[in-house]
Amino acid sequence: MTNQKTGINAMSLQRLLGLSSYKTAWIMLHKLRRAMIRPGREKISGEVEVDETMVGGLNPGKHSMQAKSIVIIAAEIHGKGMGRIRLAKLPNNDGPSIVGFVCNNVVTESTIVSDGEWAYRSLTALGYGHRRIIRAGNAELPRVHRIAALLKRWLLGTFQGRASDKQLGHYLDEFAFRFNRRNSALRGQLFYRLIQQCVGNPPTSYPTIIGCS
Repeated sequence: MTNQKTGINAMSLQRLLGLSSYKTAWIMLHKLRRAMIRPGREKISGEVEVDETMVGGLNPGKHSMQAKSIVIIAAEIHGKGMGRIRLAKLPNNDGPSIVGFVCNNVVTESTIVSDGEWAYRSLTALGYGHRRIIRAGNAELPRVHRIAALLKRWLLGTFQGRASDKQLGHYLDEFAFRFNRRNSALRGQLFYRLIQQCVGNPPTSYPTIIGCS
């Protein structure tokens, strides 16, 4: 889960560990996902690209229907590359939802680089710089569009597009955990970091996992 770029799904984990129950493997992975966000982690900063994307998944029992969720992505601009990222599922793409995400994840006085969406304009009153880039295609915000493409490919490849909308926020946490440590010299240390964060987080019960929104 920590050392493979694609992670692992519950069915593969069940097979790997020889578990009799798929449910046991599924719970194990979701407990680990909830430990991937370090309590009190620092916000990202500097110049930060922010944009939303639509993530789709098949509805259980209704394979012909697509359920779409709004995911917002923030990525630090480091020259032509990128630094850390933050992702979240939004209830909608109105102004308060977008501004709330930025305030919760980006240091004040950072510069937000966005498209022409009106919601971002109010950030200047909250102490953020704002730079609008309006051009056709994906060239205006290449970092967040790359993250969106990688995220969708991961969800489709590892989970066959069936990562539930209800649990989507925790899948986003897993994706960000590995991506933000992609340049780690010792990949094995990711395992120890996750174990460390498991110890530092309170336990999560099964009712809490299945009852999450």
